[in-house]
Amino acid sequence: MSTIAVPEDIRIPTWVVDLESFRRWARSDEFPERGRFSHLAGGLWVDLSMETLGHNEAKAEISAVLRTLVKAQKLGRFFVDRMRLTNAEAELSTEPDAMFASRVARITERTRYEHGAASLEVEGTVDMVLEVVSPSSVQKDTVVLRELYWKAGVREYWLVDPRGLELHFDILRHTPKGYVATSHRGGWLKSAVFDKSFRLTRGEDDQGDPEFTLEVR
Repeated sequence: MSTIAVPEDIRIPTWVVDLESFRRWARSDEFPERGRFSHLAGGLWVDLSMETLGHNEAKAEISAVLRTLVKAQKLGRFFVDRMRLTNAEAELSTEPDAMFASRVARITERTRYEHGAASLEVEGTVDMVLEVVSPSSVQKDTVVLRELYWKAGVREYWLVDPRGLELHFDILRHTPKGYVATSHRGGWLKSAVFDKSFRLTRGEDDQGDPEFTLEVR
């Protein structure tokens, strides 16, 4: 496992050397309460930065809309921030901004739930994952996780970049040769996972802060 500089108060045990030892650490009481820690294809990724307002607002809006949709139609389970996804075939263990596991995935055991002392771990292959790009996660979200989520068999990778003047929202579809971006039609994107079309827009509230709206049809 690659090494990475972390503050002195964050202790990474010397026995954390591969995916299985990382998982044991992540499920233990020794796992840090702050920061994000991921095992990505043999490397350890650590992010101790705070979320930006735009990142938090975009994640919250999308999660609220999709969680309501999933619950109303009894589609499965929608997991919000701080739940861990692990897939052994992809050498992946990370905390997506959100993810969805269908009822079929649970019934067929493509997705399993492992309860640890500190958190819930979703193991296997989920149907959809959301990542919102932040200044510290550009390479991870757009390159590394794009490859690893594909290897893990995730049907749709929702990728949102709220930075800058132009909002970027993509639904990446799983194909045999990699992810392919869904075509935009007037700003709308079709999701095969949810059998709906979605449009994400950004405005400002009365204080001038970013405000996001996810429309569904």
